[in-house]
Parts: sequence; C-alpha cells; structure tokens
Amino acid sequence: MNRRKKLNQLLKAHAKKASAKLAPPKKSKYISKADRLKLAAEPGPDSVITPES
Repeated sequence: MNRRKKLNQLLKAHAKKASAKLAPPKKSKYISKADRLKLAAEPGPDSVITPES
C-alpha cells in the first residue's frame, strides 16, 4: 500500500506541474524600474500629436 501511495503521489505531482506549465500566466511579466523609466522617456506613437490643419 505504501509503495502504491507514493507512486500515485508522484504521478499527481508531475501531472499538476505539467498542467500548470500549460496554463496561461496569471500575472504580467515583471518590468524593472529602469526599463519602465526608459519606456516613459521615449515617445510612443500615441503620445505624438500632429496638427490637422
């Protein structure tokens, strides 16, 4: 019984890890403070205002 229980425990653990790998990530990727400052400093396509006259 003990050997069977241990094998089932290992198989469940492996299955849990495999399904967790396939699941979509819950939170967004970490962006460092320096990278955030760079992104804020460089002008993006939305921040450019062109006169329409």
